[in-house]
Amino acid sequence: MRRAALEAAVAARRERRPAVVLTPLGGAPAIVWSPGQGDDLASDLREAVARALATDEAFTLERPDGPVFVQPMNPPLRLAIVGAVHVAEPLSAFAVVLGYDVTIVDPRRAFARAERWPDRVAVRAEWPDEALATMRLDRRAAVVALTHDPKIDDPALLAAVRTPAFYVGALGSRKTHASRLRRLAQAGVAPADLERIHGPVGLAIGARSPGEIAVSIVAQMTQALRCGAQATAAAQAAGAPAAPAGAAPGAAG
Repeated sequence: MRRAALEAAVAARRERRPAVVLTPLGGAPAIVWSPGQGDDLASDLREAVARALATDEAFTLERPDGPVFVQPMNPPLRLAIVGAVHVAEPLSAFAVVLGYDVTIVDPRRAFARAERWPDRVAVRAEWPDEALATMRLDRRAAVVALTHDPKIDDPALLAAVRTPAFYVGALGSRKTHASRLRRLAQAGVAPADLERIHGPVGLAIGARSPGEIAVSIVAQMTQALRCGAQATAAAQAAGAPAAPAGAAPGAAG
C-alpha cells in the first residue's frame, strides 16, 4: 500500500469512518474509499464497497480490466449497556467475544463498580444521556437499556434514538414497553424513532435466565447488524413473546 492510501486508511480509522481498500491485483496502486466520498467510483465497485461493509468480509471482484481485492475497514462495533444489572454480565461477555467495545453506563455508583467487570469492559458511573452524548454513537453502535427504571432507561432511549445507532433495545414486558413508548411520545419522540426501539428486547426464544436473555439480545443485535432493521422488526412483529406471560422476551417485567 502506498503512502497516500496508508494515510487515508489511518485517517478513516482515527475518525471512525467506514472505508474499503480497493487493490487492483494487476499492480496498480490501491485506493481507500469511503461512502459519501464522491461519485468517481464505478458502479460495480460501489456495489462491492457496500457488500464488503455490510458483511465485514473481504473478497476479490472480477472486472473486465482485471481483478480487484476488496477489503473492508469498518470501525469497531460498540455496545452501550445501560444498567449494571445481572443481565449485563453475560451480555457484556458475549459482546466482547463478538468483537464489540463494551461500555457499561449506570449512574448508581453501587452498581457501576469497575471491579465487577473485566478489563475489556469500560464502566461509566454517569447518567446515560450525558454518557451517550460524549460517545458519539454511529452506525456501528448498539444501545441496550436494562434497568427497568424509567428515570434511567428513558433518558438513555431518548438519547439513543437521536443517533444513527444500528440497534436500540430495552428490557421489559410488552405492557412495560407500551407504557415506555407513551412516555417517549409525550417527550416528543417521533413515531419512526419509537419504532427503532426493540422491546421487549431480544429474539423470542423463551429465554428465562440472565444468560439466556443475553443470548436473545446478542442474537437480535446480530440480526439487525447483518440483516437490517426492517428484517429484525418483521421478525419481532411475527414472533410470540419470548417468555411466558409475566416474563420478558427473555425476562422482562
